[in-house]
Amino acid sequence: MTSIDSVILEVADATAAAGFYSSAFGLDSSQVRVRASEAPTTGFRGFTLSLVVSQPGNVDALFNAALDAGATVLKPASKSLWGYGGSLQAPDGTIWKIATSKKKDSVPASRSFDELVLLLGVEDVKASKQFYVEQGLSVGKSFGGKYVEFASDSGVKLALYKRSGLAKDVGVPADGSGSHRLALASAAGPFSDPDGFVWEATASVSASA
Repeated sequence: MTSIDSVILEVADATAAAGFYSSAFGLDSSQVRVRASEAPTTGFRGFTLSLVVSQPGNVDALFNAALDAGATVLKPASKSLWGYGGSLQAPDGTIWKIATSKKKDSVPASRSFDELVLLLGVEDVKASKQFYVEQGLSVGKSFGGKYVEFASDSGVKLALYKRSGLAKDVGVPADGSGSHRLALASAAGPFSDPDGFVWEATASVSASA
């Protein structure tokens, strides 16, 4: 089975971005890497990263840590029909969502999370699903042309969502152009998907890190 070994965020200041992800979320380069890039990009970059946690208290703990580290709020954390969560934008421009399906805390709050999910906003969910299946990914969940989640044995789970729906979910306009400022490291790379998301060979990424 093909899986994501790490997510690579292309940022203006790699040192500052690495510091943010370490202090806000406790992430290291085994999951999220950063590298310098000045590639032009405007508006929504077409993807979000999500931290899925076990309870509302953890959402608040991670949300507040991110704000303290310099993030800005897109949607304040709040209750909804599906649970509790909100979205924010890191100083480098990457959009993050922090959420849980639980509505009450069961243990003391912490900044731990259960899953790191990369959501790609795509124009045609069914076509992109087929593309990734042909690359070797296995479908874990699928809801027609609206949402697809792939099975994963790595630290990063991949999911597909309609671009307009993803932008609405995190509270930003769907318009955007230029670079995604994102690359995915995998043993299956290199290739680009129908929406221009770039996958790189893990060995090449490790050698240049």
